[in-house]
Amino acid sequence: MTTGTTGTTGAPGPSGSGTPLRVGLIGYGLAGSVFHAPLIASTEGLTLDTVVTANPERQEQARAEFPDVSIVTTADELFDRADELDLIVIASPNKTHVPLATAALKAGLPVVVDKPIAGAAAEARELAALAEARGLLLSVFQNRRWDNDFLTLQKLITEGELGDVWRFESRFERWRPQLKGGWRESGDPAEVGGLLYDLGSHVVDQALVLFGPVTQVYAEAVVRRDGAETDDDTFIALTHASGVRSHLYVSATTAQLGPRFRVLGSEAGYVKYGLDPQEAALREGLRPGPSWGAEPDALWGRLGAGESPLTGGGRPVPTLPGDYLAYYEAIAEALLDGGPNPVTAQEAAAALDVLEAARVSARDGVAVTL
Repeated sequence: MTTGTTGTTGAPGPSGSGTPLRVGLIGYGLAGSVFHAPLIASTEGLTLDTVVTANPERQEQARAEFPDVSIVTTADELFDRADELDLIVIASPNKTHVPLATAALKAGLPVVVDKPIAGAAAEARELAALAEARGLLLSVFQNRRWDNDFLTLQKLITEGELGDVWRFESRFERWRPQLKGGWRESGDPAEVGGLLYDLGSHVVDQALVLFGPVTQVYAEAVVRRDGAETDDDTFIALTHASGVRSHLYVSATTAQLGPRFRVLGSEAGYVKYGLDPQEAALREGLRPGPSWGAEPDALWGRLGAGESPLTGGGRPVPTLPGDYLAYYEAIAEALLDGGPNPVTAQEAAAALDVLEAARVSARDGVAVTL
């Protein structure tokens, strides 16, 4: 059993560094089957050993996609075999993240948890403390840090192409006028559903990575669709300690989609439309390889000043390829070679501080100071 730590050190695999780390995956719904399982299986140094799902259809799907994988129906069966595994990945519904991560850490196993790690920042910090006390890696799957547009924007900011950034607009919008059902749309607070904690986890995390800590949060969370129980059209305004203002939009009810990013600085602005192609590719059953994460030239964002990108203003900026595989490559490096944790629980807790403040702001109609 591997005992990678929370920081920068780790232990070799079960039979030395040449043997892949054996991964147990809890959950085979959207997150487990579309994102985690294919990425784990594509990462050198990792092997998908066991999948936990009680759903017969998902069991058959897992066997068809990964014929050598073992299938168990409960997490307890997985933890009973803790000495045969090296990493647990939790891709089950949000309300299960904290109890399952706690159980895995107590079983002596490093853990990756899909976002959000918890429903409250205090819970995330308790998990971080437990992992640190036991000398185990605890990481959060914030895959959108490896979106093509985000990587490109990071590069532009680092190279000073925008000057001083003044305003960051980020939209993760969809047009889904009909409810899909399931726990993500449940109004039960225990489910940790709604767009604020779903897509909001991504846009807030990206804003914090780019522009640092937040001092004030204002939010509007609306229930638009008939029969909906939780927010499906949400806006979050952040004031960063750096002075940058972030305006973040997450919605399932947007009939005309806005730009994914509109970033305004003292020297230039950057506008980018369209979503990173990796999720669509994974849904189609494709796997990382040559040209993975690349997009057509026609979808490149534009950089300029005083001109509209919709009329050809500014210059096209080649979009860097997206690279979700880099997250699990970093996990393997952390466990096998002592590399850094790609997304820490403390970082996830900081994002949850913002999401909790946004929930209060939307409920009370006030700005919340952090």
